[in-house]
Parts: sequence; structure tokens; C-alpha cells
Amino acid sequence: MSDTINIILNEKPVQAERGQTILTVCRKNGVFVPTLCFDERLKLDGSCRLCVVEVAGARSLMPACATEIAEGMTILTHSPQIIKARRDILMLLLSDHPKNCLTCDRNGTCLLQNYCRQYGIDENRFGWLGEDEHRSERDIDDSNPFFRIDRRLCILCGKCVRICNELMGVGAINMGRRGHKTVVSTPCLEDINIGRCVSCGNCVSNCPTGALTLKKQPSQGFEDTPEAEAMYFSREPRRVSTTCPYCGVGCQMDLVVKGNRVIDIEPLRGAANNGLLCVKGKFGHRFLGHPDRLKTPLIKRDGKFEEATWDEALTFIKDKAEGIHKKYGGWRFAGLSSARCTNEENYLMQKMARAVFKTNNIDHCARL
Repeated sequence: MSDTINIILNEKPVQAERGQTILTVCRKNGVFVPTLCFDERLKLDGSCRLCVVEVAGARSLMPACATEIAEGMTILTHSPQIIKARRDILMLLLSDHPKNCLTCDRNGTCLLQNYCRQYGIDENRFGWLGEDEHRSERDIDDSNPFFRIDRRLCILCGKCVRICNELMGVGAINMGRRGHKTVVSTPCLEDINIGRCVSCGNCVSNCPTGALTLKKQPSQGFEDTPEAEAMYFSREPRRVSTTCPYCGVGCQMDLVVKGNRVIDIEPLRGAANNGLLCVKGKFGHRFLGHPDRLKTPLIKRDGKFEEATWDEALTFIKDKAEGIHKKYGGWRFAGLSSARCTNEENYLMQKMARAVFKTNNIDHCARL
């Protein structure tokens, strides 16, 4: 049996691999299909239904993310019937969603908001059905020190639950209640901090709406001059790709920078972390603007530390080390490396100890 399948996608013949879903084929052929619940790292779910497409001969519209292609399949992704179905789905989602986009922290980065604009939905003919008795169970959870849960903005796509269970293996949250009262919750609807949550923040990074957002942090020593504030509010955030410095795993991430401030950290789909971060990688950046942070080397002169340049500091270390080595020999030196460094950095540390200082006194802390 051949591994290649011939299908018709938007009236064009396309070859695809057997076992692929319609969504995968669409993406590989440059056809955009909107999704809210889909993530290629997770098991197929098909809960949001926004990715529905029209398949010739099918009794109903099919979810592209969960439908496997078949030989000779004819697919339409943007027919009038599909556009109407997606508009209806979006309006049904909005019917249980507060209209506070302008004050929401996700304004401008919310997938639900972006899709509504894309499909020309500026009002909801169903109204907002949120003012009822079940809203007492869909309140705000502010217990976590890093992020905030607003269940009123949740669309029940289930991505946060699946990431917590399938990728992180923590199982801190799940779907609670049933029917119209369904919510994403901890056991017994307790605060998130009481349960098994490890504050990794991967649910926050993947939430398509404002249901999970970062808590605003104090400036902690950032330059708060009028010029700095003007720069902060006038510029759009930019992303700087880097490697997390907290351990030697090598997790890849984007620093979201606005003005001179890191306002967020987003995981990248690197080989080491596949779009995930731990609590330190996601939230451990408050020290960047802390007033106690050292920004230049210090050299003690006359009993007091004074700021110095890097050249001065390195020359000072070199001169002291040469003097000690000449007087006492290499056995007076020892090196201590860290699990926060990369393997390459640890290798260089031991090489410097053995080749430069002529000592085997080299050790490594195995924990963080």
C-alpha cells in the first residue's frame, strides 16, 4: 500500500502522506485554518470545532484537526457554509464571554478576539449570557503569585488541562462540573495554590484568551524617569531569543522586551524543551531590574568595594592568581562549577583548573 494519498484541497490536487489529518495537510500547503484547542504536541481533541471543513459526501462538517485524510477526499476550507459555521461558533463562544476586551490583559494577543475580527464579528446577536447563577463558580482565582485565573473568560478549549496532564504530568487541573456549569478547576474548586500546581506557567503561555494572564509585577528598580516611561509606553514589544540560564538543559525561550524592561518570557519549541519551561525559566526574571543587582564588577580598595571596568577586574584576578601560583603552587587553587552552567562551560572550567592552575581540585554542585 502506497504511503501517498491524492486529495483535492480547495479545488487543487494535492499529495499527502497517509495518516495525516486534514489540518496538517492544510498547513503544509499554506492553507490557514483557524484553531483554538489544537496543539500538535497533544492528543487530538477537537473540542472548539472552529477548524471545521467541508468534505464531499460527509453528512456534516468535519473537524480538520481530528479527521484523517482518505484517498480521493475533496475538501473545502472556506466555502460560504464553512464561513457561516465559524461565525456561529465564535458568536456562541462570545455569548458566554464578557465584553471587556479593551481592559483585558490579552487585548491584541487574544486568539478569540483576533478570529472575531477576521470573520467580521463586531457584535453578538446572542448577547452575553454570563449574568446567571452559575457564575459564582466561575470566579477569579488570585492565589498564585505569578498568574491570575479568570474563569469568566474561559472558553473551555481544554488546552491548559491537556498541557498540565499530558506534557507536564502534574494533573493540577481538570474539567469540573458538567453541562452549562463546566469549569476548568482544581479538585473541589479549591484555590490553585492549594493543589498540585508547580507554577510552571505553561498553561498561561498557551491559553488562547485572557482566562490565564500574568500578574503585573512592580518595576523593582527599573529606570522610572519620564524619558524611560515614554520609551516604554511608545514602543511595541520585541522578542529576543535566548537560552534559559537557570540550568544546563538548554531550554529555548523568547524574552518579551518593551523599552528597557523584560515584561514576559515565552517558551520556544527548542529541541531541549519543546515549548515548555519550568517556574524558574518562566517567572524567574524579576531580578533583572532589582536595585540590589550588580551591574559592574567591584574591586575592594582600602576596605571598600569600588566599581571597576571588566578589563580592570580581569587584570586584577589574573595578577592575584599568578602571584599565588608562583608563591604556593597550583594545589592552593580549587574550582567549583555549577549545574546551572552548560556542559561546555563546565568542561572549560575543569580544563582551566587542570591546564592553567595545574590542580585537580575541581568539583561540581549536582543540584541547583
